[in-house]
Amino acid sequence: MSRRSLAWAAAGLVAVALLGTLAWLARPVDLITVAPAPSPLVHDATTIERGRYLAVQGNCQGCHTVRGGTAFAGGRAIPTPFGTVYGGNLTPGTSGLAAWSADDFWRALHHGQSRDGRWLNPVFPINNTTQIARADSDALFAYFRSLPAVDAPVPSHELRWPYNTQMALRVWRALYFDEADPVAAARDAGATDALRRGAYLVNGLGHCSACHVPRNALGGNGDMLSLSGGLIPMQNWLAPSLLDPAQGGVQDWAVDDIVALLQTGRAANGAIATGPMAEVVQHSTQRWADADLRAMAAYLQKLPLTAAARQPEPKAPDTRALSAGGQRYEQHCAQCHGERGEGVAVYPPLAGNRAVLQGSPANLVQTVLNGGFGPATAGHPRPFGMPPFVLELSDQDLADVLTYVRTQWGNAAAPVSALDVQQLRAGAGR
Repeated sequence: MSRRSLAWAAAGLVAVALLGTLAWLARPVDLITVAPAPSPLVHDATTIERGRYLAVQGNCQGCHTVRGGTAFAGGRAIPTPFGTVYGGNLTPGTSGLAAWSADDFWRALHHGQSRDGRWLNPVFPINNTTQIARADSDALFAYFRSLPAVDAPVPSHELRWPYNTQMALRVWRALYFDEADPVAAARDAGATDALRRGAYLVNGLGHCSACHVPRNALGGNGDMLSLSGGLIPMQNWLAPSLLDPAQGGVQDWAVDDIVALLQTGRAANGAIATGPMAEVVQHSTQRWADADLRAMAAYLQKLPLTAAARQPEPKAPDTRALSAGGQRYEQHCAQCHGERGEGVAVYPPLAGNRAVLQGSPANLVQTVLNGGFGPATAGHPRPFGMPPFVLELSDQDLADVLTYVRTQWGNAAAPVSALDVQQLRAGAGR
């Protein structure tokens, strides 16, 4: 056989293998069999109240409620790099959970499969919900079934091909989805040991890794429970690594400071919850039981420390940037943050502030552009905020003032360029 014939034969085999793989991936999916719940207490008041608290812990309303709309009625648009996904209706309306059983709901949370057999889009954090114990799933279902029924239809997802296919979701699951051990989840859900209970909350209901996991071009990661940080797609806020005390790690914090940040949005060490984390505090963690907050804090304290990545020596900022940035700082910032970044009253210091010293300036750019607002909580019902400068500062102005802040008063972070600002400004929400 000639080389050309061998090449054609090899190409044919590859094509057949590829077509066979595609056919296997596109085959109809059977419903995963689940063990039925012993006797779901759908109408039990205690179970429903337990489910209400669990829904708060999971901040379910955040993705399943249109701003200004009926709670949990779905329809909220969630932009992703692959298109727009819409949060589902969790009320017992016909477009929601009317026809669902507790077993169907458990199948969705634990296996990531809808009642009709479709795989759920991983914007729904299936790697976290699979960690939830069956009893908690049943309580959540009881709570959602107790809500007033809303029948408003939820828009279909608007995803580009091939991301809108079940075949693509099957590939994603094969690469990135691991089901949890339901027996272990049941043990950890009611654990009296703070570390086990904290792990259950962080990895399950709290779904911290939904933001704090780095993602690749397919929106996945080899360890979907990793907390090593990354840029939140479409928002361009950095969810800092919780494994690195120089970023978002709290391994060297007191438990009371961690609890204060989660409960009030502020800690005694000057840390403030802003951006997406402010929403989590406002709508979720400030309403957690103190014991659960302390369990979460204990677990976060014990997270392993990663070896700090060796950063290249930052190049010195040019004198023009420092001069212009200093002028902008004096004009817009010094009154609240101090002439030397020492902070004034309730306004945080910028000297030595780890939010200022992050490798990525993403959060600084978003804060200065759009304002810095902590959450309104029972501990701080009227938090002080920082006004937005999106209409006052050009990309170059913002780059100059951030370069000044990141390189003065002992700060030694890399300068910020106008291109950095432009890219972060342009990418948010797109």
